Amino acid sequence: MTPDEFRAHGHRLIDLIADYRETLAERPVMAPTEPGAVRALFPSEPPRDPEPFDQVIDDLQSLVMPSLSHWQHPRFFGYFPANSLLSGVLGDLASTGLGVLGLSWQSSPALTELEDVVTDWMRKMLGLSAAWSGVIQDTASTSTLVALICARERATGFALARGGLQAEPSPLTVYVSAQSHSSVDKAALLAGWGRDTVRLVPCNGVHAMRPDALEAMIAEDRRAGLRPAAIVATTGTTATTAIDPVAGLADVAVRHGVWLHVDAAMAGSAMVLPEMRHLWDGIEGADSIVVNAHKWLGVPFDCSLYYVREPEHLMRVMSTNPSFLQSGADGQVRNLRDWGIPLGRRFRALKLWFLIREQGIEGLAARLRRDLANAAWLAGEVAAAPGWTVVAPVPLQTVCVRHEPAGLAGDALDAHTRAWAERVNRSGAAYLTPATIDGRWMVRVSVGAEPTERADVAAVWAAMRAAAEGGAEAVNA
Repeated sequence: MTPDEFRAHGHRLIDLIADYRETLAERPVMAPTEPGAVRALFPSEPPRDPEPFDQVIDDLQSLVMPSLSHWQHPRFFGYFPANSLLSGVLGDLASTGLGVLGLSWQSSPALTELEDVVTDWMRKMLGLSAAWSGVIQDTASTSTLVALICARERATGFALARGGLQAEPSPLTVYVSAQSHSSVDKAALLAGWGRDTVRLVPCNGVHAMRPDALEAMIAEDRRAGLRPAAIVATTGTTATTAIDPVAGLADVAVRHGVWLHVDAAMAGSAMVLPEMRHLWDGIEGADSIVVNAHKWLGVPFDCSLYYVREPEHLMRVMSTNPSFLQSGADGQVRNLRDWGIPLGRRFRALKLWFLIREQGIEGLAARLRRDLANAAWLAGEVAAAPGWTVVAPVPLQTVCVRHEPAGLAGDALDAHTRAWAERVNRSGAAYLTPATIDGRWMVRVSVGAEPTERADVAAVWAAMRAAAEGGAEAVNA
């Protein structure tokens, strides 16, 4: 493809994306697609000869897009927001189009130094002190894995330079909440902890980790000859957005010399608002933090911000220095290959830079406050409706609800909950995600898509009531 051909096809593709965004509200939120239906549309063998690129775009529009579930839809209330603001989309296009890699500072100086700039901008926007240094990882899963590897090495005096965990005299333990994201458990296993040494700390009545229970478990493990090495706290758990008490957990971590990592993947964006920073009170006592700018904030996936208080420790664990990447600038610059697992990195900073400049702090803050207000409104409506219950506190933008008809309980109530949520999703009116809390099913309404306004929240509430109280016919009416 020549630059002139790229220009022509690029204009067409940009128009297609713009038209898609303009018409999202008219589309069913969830794809009405059966398993295997998309695969059946495509040939089993790759093309032998070049095909016209206009045909590729035609097929994108006619074969692929009808089977998308629309995460940018104003009535997408599933999972957590994964916003992709158009200014960030252009940043991603610029990153891919420029095609540079950050193997070292010298391989693309602007890539490294703009990442320094935007991670420091975000540090200030989140209210973090100058003690923190940031880097962009791909996802919170990777950030948590990096944190637990660092915790492992600090606890063992850098066993990686000797015999690794296999040569250690006693097992390490890591402490997580039962409400933690599944990526925490996966990261612990990949970092070398066996499943038997991942400790689930009990939660209180609002699903937050209990510092007293953590303290008791660490003391008991020490008496048993184990070595506590890491604690993972969560600000905004996946099921209910519960808030672990960071300050209390940090006190325990300091007393026992244990690494404290804070998973603020979704809720970290709320810290742009000064009035929300009480939710991670004590954060300066943590060792590392992850905030996914590619969730509620609006940067296109993937852009996970990892902050650490001891960058020298991180670099000692992650550093690699092959001769072909060495340069005379190495003593004066950051080489971001030493700040994470991959050797190379994309120019992810561009999409964050584009978004912050296009929105400004005030633009981002206004949207976050709108979403918080809409979630509070929905929680009030649900609480006031007969037969409906808000089953968890609403500190952020996710409302956890259950419809509880008289005489329905236990497994029958679970079946009812999952059935009405499925009716809403299958109708195309909105998208919700069921989940369990205290062993029973409920439905999460996660407010926060960029175009979502109060009318959309009111519409999903109407669809929920119709599906739960009136059945499939009512929700499709």
